Amino acid sequence: MLFTDDTDAALQAAVALVNSTDAPGDPLGTVEDLSAFLTAWTYTGRHDATPAELQALRRLRPALKDLLLAERDEAAGIVNTMLARARALPQLQRHDQWDWHVHAVDPDHPLDERVVVETAMAMIDVIRADEMSRLARCAADDCDDVVLDLSRNRSRRYCSTTCGNREAVAAYRARQKA
Repeated sequence: MLFTDDTDAALQAAVALVNSTDAPGDPLGTVEDLSAFLTAWTYTGRHDATPAELQALRRLRPALKDLLLAERDEAAGIVNTMLARARALPQLQRHDQWDWHVHAVDPDHPLDERVVVETAMAMIDVIRADEMSRLARCAADDCDDVVLDLSRNRSRRYCSTTCGNREAVAAYRARQKA
């Protein structure tokens, strides 16, 4: 295991949130979609289930994408800014299926603030471990999504099986033409 379970979960959730921007028929189109997203990615704490909360979370996507794709030193600055704005105060907590892990903002804070802080806290581990190369843009020519590579051999190049298959078919067809 490269990172702790809570770091993996926060990174995967952040990538899913960021990549939902370009997905057909925005997967965060409704408050119900948001509730399903929060359940799927095990976000805990306050959830108002309002259109305002949904819009606040959707507005986070560009800033989180910038963080995930930043160079190491730039990412450190972004993380520090995000945590300072949220007045984050790291504390150990244990709840639900999670053993002791770090939360840096109260569970009653707004959802968008908690998502920013959880992502920033996960990025601390990535930056400290000098593992920024685990985050990249999808290698597909027509895709701008983020790839989180948690594999041992660092072999993941595509954001999804769809992109990987599309690129493989295109390469096959190009070889057949030649």
